[in-house]
Amino acid sequence: MRPWCKWPILDCGESLEQIPGTIKCLKPHPYYSLGAPYGEGFDPFRLRKEVVRLLLSAQEYLHKKNPEFRLAIFDAWRPINVQAFMVEYVINQECIARGLDRQAKSDSVEVMKMIKEVNRFWAPPSFDPSMPPPHSTGGAVDLTLSSLEGLPLKMGGEIDAIGEISHPNYYSSNNSLVFDPEHVTWNKRRCLLSEVMIANGFVQHPNEWWHFSYGDQLWAWKKNISKAIYGACNPIERSSVTL
Repeated sequence: MRPWCKWPILDCGESLEQIPGTIKCLKPHPYYSLGAPYGEGFDPFRLRKEVVRLLLSAQEYLHKKNPEFRLAIFDAWRPINVQAFMVEYVINQECIARGLDRQAKSDSVEVMKMIKEVNRFWAPPSFDPSMPPPHSTGGAVDLTLSSLEGLPLKMGGEIDAIGEISHPNYYSSNNSLVFDPEHVTWNKRRCLLSEVMIANGFVQHPNEWWHFSYGDQLWAWKKNISKAIYGACNPIERSSVTL
């Protein structure tokens, strides 16, 4: 269990809002394109109202720091059934990449090690209201930096990559990497993204350079706030837009 899962939740009832067009959303949506079960008419590029406001503030902050960059949203609100679909998809893809047979007894030890590693990056698709996956709350967002034209910048690792390369400080904590000019650039970009988001109220996932939260259990844990203000979000009850 992640340390923040024990934090209590008192949901404030805030609505889900469409991410405005002034913030780049990377389309087609990566999970929707894989067949993830969002349901007809539901747009994953939505977040809680206050999170959208803070993202707009973060984009303004970024523009002042570097007017050649903008934020680009990879993923936002993620229902729990989509989380379950994606966890299974990632595990199966990792099995293929590592040459493992998930059903073979001879591979069982390696498969369990791999699943444990996947679980460091993908929250269990829990329907327990006391420990919702962060993205199901509408308070978590996966994003990167892009050019003004909306082309994602290289950050030294793909979003959702499984492994140490995804850690926010990977290029600054590894002495064998810190002097390579390309690695320096990637580290500066990761640091800039982190600075921009944290300065505007977000917290960063400890294992993922791209994941930031506001209002969920991870946020409350890192801020040492007594209660999270966002629980799992019902898209019908919480939506303020008609799609």
